[in-house]
This record gives sequence, structure tokens and C-alpha cells, in this order.
Amino acid sequence: MANRIFWVISLLFATLVAGAGDDYLSAKQKFDQIEAGRLRAGTRLELSAPELNAYITREAPVGVREPQIVLVAPGVASGTALVDFNKFERAQGREPGWLMSKLFQGERPVSVTARIRSGDGRATVDLQKVEIAGVEIDGRTLDFLIHNVVIPQYPDVVVGQPFEMGYRINRLNVMPRAVEILIGR
Repeated sequence: MANRIFWVISLLFATLVAGAGDDYLSAKQKFDQIEAGRLRAGTRLELSAPELNAYITREAPVGVREPQIVLVAPGVASGTALVDFNKFERAQGREPGWLMSKLFQGERPVSVTARIRSGDGRATVDLQKVEIAGVEIDGRTLDFLIHNVVIPQYPDVVVGQPFEMGYRINRLNVMPRAVEILIGR
């Protein structure tokens, strides 16, 4: 009897692992198609929440663990992860400053909620809420951190302003079950 239970549990686990691998491969194939420019104008691709999560779990940078995306509502997505900011910075080839290395020593739970709007090949990401280690950052404090910490460290990051999506992506539709990508000309 115990042997049967072991095989049933092993089979269930193998099915779950294979499913996550299939979700990753499916998402990767879709991203590769977009990047290669192989899709015709008008093509609609859907990336399901499991595909997105399998992809970000596999592709997470050093210093980021257990990332997860939740498609909260139309146009709204939330992401969570455990982040070791110092390890992340070092992996990017930057040495964190003394103050930052002391403030963000060790792994911290991070949560971000954003509204995403897009059309005509451009998107705008408006941060609604950021939480680090249980401390909510919003309003003027969040604006200050974006302009004085995030953008100087990551000059390509665009928050609250439209940016070109590239790869002929015309529009992203964030829905509760998936993100739909519409390819333009």
C-alpha cells in the first residue's frame, strides 16, 4: 500500500514539474517568435499567468527568488519576489553604496502593483504600490525613490511615461487570466 502511495505522489509531482516546464517552453517560444519578427501583423498571442510565472521563475536574475506575477484585474498586474538587493547589484556589475548595503542587507520580500496601459506601439506603466519588507512606499516617497534611486541606477527604466515597446508590439492587454500581445506592422 505504501509503495502505491509513493508511486501516485511521484507521478503527481512529475506531472506538476513537466507542466511547469511546458509552460516555460511555451512562453519562451512565444517570446522568441516576437523577437525574431516572425509573426504577421494582426497576430494575437496570449501569455497565461502560469506561462509568465514559469518564465520569470526560470529567468530571474541573481538575487531574485520566488518571483510571481498575479494578473489582478484588467490593466493591473502585481509582482512579488524575495530580493537580495546587494547580491542583485553585484550580479549587475555594480557595487552597492555603503548606506544601501546596510539598509538592504539580506533578502527582503518585495511586492509591486502597477497599472499598464498601451496602444500604437507604446506602453505606460504607472506604479500604484510598492512594498519592501512590509513597508508600503507610495505617493511622494515613491516618486522620490524612482527619480533619485531607481532611474540613476537603471537609466533605461521608464515609469509613468509612455515608452516604445519595440518588436512591432502594438498593444498589451493585461487581463485576469493572461496578457494578450497584439503584433502591429
